[in-house]
Amino acid sequence: MKRVYRAATLPDVAHARNLLTAAGIPSEIRNQFLAGAAGDLPMFETWPQLLVDEIDEARALGVLRRAQRPVEGEAWTCRRCGERLEPQFTACWRCGMEADAPAR
Repeated sequence: MKRVYRAATLPDVAHARNLLTAAGIPSEIRNQFLAGAAGDLPMFETWPQLLVDEIDEARALGVLRRAQRPVEGEAWTCRRCGERLEPQFTACWRCGMEADAPAR
């Protein structure tokens, strides 16, 4: 197993795992219960870590690298409610209408 990601908080590592799962890459979270040992163990050793099989390491690192890039594109306006949204959103947070759905 190879570590491809670690962070100070479990939600950050869980999000990274969700990205890998969506890409079809199996992964495992370790150290999720070591926060209480901080101070007795080195700080970075208590952080949750995300591991993958060695064969998946390069692909997993690519998925995580792409996820850190800002989303390119233009902001858009919801045709149903008029809310202004940034390009990373595929649906309106206010009314739920999808960006490419026809107005009702």
